[in-house]
This record gives sequence, structure tokens and C-alpha cells, in this order.
Amino acid sequence: MRLTGILGLMVLTISCGQPQQAPAGPDYATMTVSTTDKELSTPYSATIRGRQDIDIYPQVSGTIVKLCVSEGEKVSKGQVLFVIDQVPYRAALNTALANVEAAKAALATAELSYESNKELYGQKVISEFTLKTSQNSYLTAKSQLAQAKAQETIARNNLSYTEVKSPSDGVVGMLPYRVGALVSPSMPQPLTTVSDNSDMYIYFSMTENQLLTLTRQWGSMDEVLENMPEVQLKLSDGSIYEHPGKIESISGVIDRQTGTVGVRAVFPNAGRVLHSGASGSVIIPSVYKDCMVIPQGATVRLQDKTIAYKVVDGKAVSTLIEVADIDDGREYIVLGGLEPGDTIVSAGAGLVREGMQVVTK
Repeated sequence: MRLTGILGLMVLTISCGQPQQAPAGPDYATMTVSTTDKELSTPYSATIRGRQDIDIYPQVSGTIVKLCVSEGEKVSKGQVLFVIDQVPYRAALNTALANVEAAKAALATAELSYESNKELYGQKVISEFTLKTSQNSYLTAKSQLAQAKAQETIARNNLSYTEVKSPSDGVVGMLPYRVGALVSPSMPQPLTTVSDNSDMYIYFSMTENQLLTLTRQWGSMDEVLENMPEVQLKLSDGSIYEHPGKIESISGVIDRQTGTVGVRAVFPNAGRVLHSGASGSVIIPSVYKDCMVIPQGATVRLQDKTIAYKVVDGKAVSTLIEVADIDDGREYIVLGGLEPGDTIVSAGAGLVREGMQVVTK
């Protein structure tokens, strides 16, 4: 019993005499902030349209007697697309021409009568009333001739409208009406659509914040359009269109319902790869010069705030930082809150606490 107590006392004495070691803190990866050039690309869902998508409607009623094109055919301005039955319109033109000739004859007769009555009135053979009556008959015949000529013009135009022509260069869309179909200007569906696809318009939307970022970067909307880099088009199959495009216009009005502005880019389409009505994504690059780039794992997001942890004298010090609105999902571009040369925790920042001892890897 006495031996056991002595051994226990010795063990207690030895353990109390040796200094206690503090538990080691967790290891964290750190990095030194430096500047570099960074390019980020932001995709925007887009709709592809031809430079002009013109719905073709007939200007006169009648039956289609001839189709001069087929779907997808390339046409030029003024080329005939459809022919509507011309028989009633040729008859109307012939009637109008006959009315013009009759009006000319009536005018010539009225003019002879008026000139004759002027001489007779000068000889005091007829009264002033008779003279005025012949003068009015002459003026009436003159107006009737003008009216007949106007009807002739209308008849000629209607006859010309029986040949439905393409208003621009482009490509023909679907042809829902065939030979024998009765068409009119008031029908709900167009005869076809001619799409001018030499260049294609790509429409997409940009948020108000993104627009403000661009405006602050370049100073004004005109300068934004002038300095915007070339953009790329990602097609629906995931491939990138071979030719770059250029942003041509940005709407000056923000949609109150969506908070976005409409943007239009133009892409060349000499090979007719792009088709009106298709969809894709416009990819806009953003280039930052001499900027600070840190991993997203080096930050903690609290509502609208972004926090990074500097390592100062071996301890973690939280710091509010400002980052760019766009990112690539892996890194942030730091606009403020850090300086080149600062050491920060580069991974696992969500586990770090203020003042925590940081053992760097």
C-alpha cells in the first residue's frame, strides 16, 4: 500500500514538473495578393433574327395561279414570288383606259362649245348665263378626265400588285398557300416571310447593374458601344460560331417589369449558317488590367457583403472587400479592400473566425 502511494506521488510530481503543450491550430492555405490581367466571359441567352424579316401580304384579292419560288430559296429584291389571277384586273384596266378616252372626247366637245359661246357672247348673240353654263360644262369635263386618269392609275397598280414581289434580298420562309388558294390583304397569315440574312441580328437582355458597370467603366453609352470588344455566339448545339460579332445598340429604356435593357449585336452570315428564329447565347468578354484575383474559397458571402481574412501577425483579421459583378465561378476580381502584398487565407475561409491563430501550409 505504501509503495503504491509513493509511485503515484512520483508520477504526479513528474507530470506537474513538465510544461503543458497547447493544441496545434488547424492548417490553412494562404496566398499573397498580387496583380495580373484577367478576362472573364459572360453568356447571355439570345434570339437570332434576320436583318429584316418581312411578312409578305397580297395587296389585292384573288386566286394564286403561280408559285415562282420554293421554301428556303434565296431571292433578290424585286423578284416575283407569286402571281395572282390577272384577268379581272386587266379587264378593270381596259375599262379605265376606255373611260379616259371617253373623258378626253367629252372634254374636247365641252371645250369647243365653250370657245364658240365666247365668240357668240362677244357678238351679243347669247346671254351671259349660256356662256357660264358652257364654261361649267367645260370645267366638269376637265375634272372627269382627271378622275378617269386616276382610276387608270389605280387599275394599273392593282394589275401590278397581282405579281407579288420580294421587297428585299433574302431567303424565303414557309409557303402556306399554294396554287388555287384564294388570298386577300386582310388574311391573318402572310403568304411567306422574306428574311434578309446577309447579316443577322442577335437580341438579348442585360441587367440594370451590368449596364451601370459598363457605363462606369467607359463613361457614356456612346463610348460603351465604341469600346465594347467583339462578342462570340454560342449556337444551340454548343458550338461557337466562327465569326465574331459586334454590339450595335443598347436600348435607352429599362423594362420596368424585368429590370433589363434590350441589346442588339450583329453577326455576318455569308455562309447562311445562322437562321432567323434560332436561339443561342452571346458571350461577352470583360478584360481587367492589373487587377487582383483571389479564389472564391478565400471569401465568405454575408448577404450583399464579401469578406476575406488577412493574416496579420499569424492571426486572421476579417476584411470587407469589393468584387466585380461578373465571375467565372472559380475566382473573384477584387476591386477594393485588399492591396497587393497582403497575405490572405486562400481556402476554407468559411471555417475561419476573427482572431483565430492561422498556421499556414
